[in-house]
Amino acid sequence: MMKAGLIVTLLFLFCGNTAYVRNLIQDFYKPAFYAILKSGKIAAVNEELTLLASLGIAEKEAYEGALLVKKANLVKLPVERLKLFKKGRLKLEAAILNDNENGEYHFLRLAIQEHAPKIVKYSNDEETDKMAIKRTFKNLSPAVQQAIIDYSKTSKILGPQDLN
Repeated sequence: MMKAGLIVTLLFLFCGNTAYVRNLIQDFYKPAFYAILKSGKIAAVNEELTLLASLGIAEKEAYEGALLVKKANLVKLPVERLKLFKKGRLKLEAAILNDNENGEYHFLRLAIQEHAPKIVKYSNDEETDKMAIKRTFKNLSPAVQQAIIDYSKTSKILGPQDLN
């Protein structure tokens, strides 16, 4: 185990490109995914989308959807923004339809809906998502729990008291 950690550390040091390194080891690192969603850097979003395209993980559709919506907030052209938002929303909604009990998917949708412009009319499921998150929180991975805890500190819909 210690040997694997050393190898990953060396790859990061020598390669510098985190998406490239993670692609090499075929591992999806959720804390990095959530950091990228929070960062607002289009290059990081694009790298993560490239990484996801090469992976065969169950959450791929939901993660791509969330990243596309994030990217929509970062591009300049309104037409491109709307196109990316719709594509991302459809991917995330498809993931939720396929696995409606996945609290992480509901968290991603809640975070998007809470910050979506009113013009796109994407806020119908905020209460449903909040309840799903509350119901599944204790069963989520520590990385996802931490992302939800961090988000709840600034959310108007999901507060830290909802996670107990």
